[in-house]
Amino acid sequence: MAITRALREAARKAAALTERRHFSGGSAAAAGLAERNEGAGGVGGGGGGGKAVNLFTAVNQALHIALETDPRSADDDFHVYSAYVFGEDIGFGGVFRCTTGLADRFGKNRVFNTPLCEQGIAGFAIGLAAMIVNEAAKFRYRSGNEFNCGGLTIRTPYGAVGHGGHYHSQSPEAFFCHVPGLKWLYRLAVEEVPEDDYMLPLSQAEVIRKGSDITLIGWGAQLAVLKEASEDAAKDGISCELIDLRTLIPWDKETVEASVKKTGKLLVSHEAPITGGFGAEIAASIAERCFQRLEAPVARVCGLDTPFPLVYEPFYMPTKNKVLDAIKQL
Repeated sequence: MAITRALREAARKAAALTERRHFSGGSAAAAGLAERNEGAGGVGGGGGGGKAVNLFTAVNQALHIALETDPRSADDDFHVYSAYVFGEDIGFGGVFRCTTGLADRFGKNRVFNTPLCEQGIAGFAIGLAAMIVNEAAKFRYRSGNEFNCGGLTIRTPYGAVGHGGHYHSQSPEAFFCHVPGLKWLYRLAVEEVPEDDYMLPLSQAEVIRKGSDITLIGWGAQLAVLKEASEDAAKDGISCELIDLRTLIPWDKETVEASVKKTGKLLVSHEAPITGGFGAEIAASIAERCFQRLEAPVARVCGLDTPFPLVYEPFYMPTKNKVLDAIKQL
């Protein structure tokens, strides 16, 4: 009973914290926040503003905030935290240094290493998030909304790292997008990041560059490639509208649809293999929603249908020149 009361209290405090948390999402969301916080520090609220940081620094800041603001529930001598960080090499900072300083500040009972077993890490995380071990994505559905794994976040790199080969350079996002109940998000390397506690709204894309001739869609590190290609295309008089999808499930169909109806052309680019990649889902959806406005078939510039090659990585990757050629062809 003590555990049950403690868990309910922790959930109540977490819900209250979520309601107070600021949303940040670039474009319209960021503009709205900036308007509300005018004179108080800008995006993110609380007067903190934001600054340009790389991805691992932003992740480190987010983990610090999550652990620091975690609502702890207490019943006599029993304490329950809802935020923990654990995984391979987490204790010393991790190979990407995303967890540097966490164990020293919050203790090894909340920030700790695990055995080198991804299945074990995910299983333990699901059990910790739900307090009952089952499939994370379907847990709320099969319990009739009685239980869920809403507090579970799995942080993992994806995509080409320059030397990862056929294991560590994969882009398996389409696998996870095909599991109802999971949300998939990962963002670009360097962006303006609020320094205070905030939330990023799911399913809201961001228009990185306005244009009138063709719409370019991407996510993650591929945004940098698309940005370079759009800049080179502009030298040839081609105006590209560049959209960072930001989240794949759910994805912002309305923003993409509005752009394609304006430009009449769409190009989707991702590192994952072209066959069965998430770009195919985007192409099919936009073909249905914008059929009468499309002036050309939807183009996809993606990885090859092969294991990721270590030595021949430049041939596999959807590079700037490949994207630029496709832009000109459209």
